[in-house]
Amino acid sequence: MTTSPAAPALDTAFFTAWITRAAAAIEADRVRLTELDAAIGDGDHGTNLDRGFAGVMRVLDTTSPRTPATVLSLTGTTLISKVGGASGPLYGTAFRRAGSALGDTPETDLPGLAAALDAALAAIRKLGAARDGDKTMVDALAPAVAALNDAASKATPLLDALSAMVDAARAGAEATIPMQASKGRASYLGPRSIGHEDPGAASTVVILTALLDAAIAAASDGHSAASGGPTDGREEPSGD
Repeated sequence: MTTSPAAPALDTAFFTAWITRAAAAIEADRVRLTELDAAIGDGDHGTNLDRGFAGVMRVLDTTSPRTPATVLSLTGTTLISKVGGASGPLYGTAFRRAGSALGDTPETDLPGLAAALDAALAAIRKLGAARDGDKTMVDALAPAVAALNDAASKATPLLDALSAMVDAARAGAEATIPMQASKGRASYLGPRSIGHEDPGAASTVVILTALLDAAIAAASDGHSAASGGPTDGREEPSGD
C-alpha cells in the first residue's frame, strides 16, 4: 500500500484537483469505456462522460468554488445537464449528494470523505434501483465505499485508505464480467451480457483512481495535485 508522512488537506483545492484528474482520466480512457458499452449497451458511455467532464472543467475554470461541497455540486449539476443516457443523472446526482453530505465546511477528513461517498452510493442505489450483483456501477462503488468506511473506522492513514478503496473498486468491476445484467439496456441481452465488464463499474474505477492519484500528488508535492494526467495509483507522479 502507498504511505505518506503527511496526509494532504482535503480542502477545496484538493477536490478541484480530484475532478481535474478525473476529467483527464476519462478522456484518456474514453475509447475503452465506449468499447465496453458497445458490447452490452448504447456504445456511448466513454464519449458521453468525456463530454460531461469537459463541461465540468469549463465551469470550474470560470468559477471560484468556496468549498469542497461547491466543487462536487458544480460537477454533479454539469454532468446532469451535459451527459445523456443513464450515466449523467446517476453520476450527477451522486456528486451532488456527496457535496450535500460535506456541508459548508472548508475542509473535511477521511470519515467525512467516506460519509460523502456513502451518500453518493445511496443516491445511485435509489435513483437506479440497483442492488449488488445487478451488473452496474454499484458493483464497483459499493465495495469501494465499504473499504473506505472500514479504513476510516480504524483510523487508517489516508493514502492507505484510498488505496484500499481503489483495490476494492477494481475487484468489484472485474466481478461484473461473469454476471448477467439485471438493469439497464444490458439487461435486454439476457445471458449474452455475461462475459463483459460493466462500463459504469469501469468508469467508477477510473474516477476513484483519480481521487487516489490526487491524494498521492498532493502528499508528495502540493503544487502537483491539480496538474498532470492520471497515474496507475501506486507510484508517485514526477511533479511539475
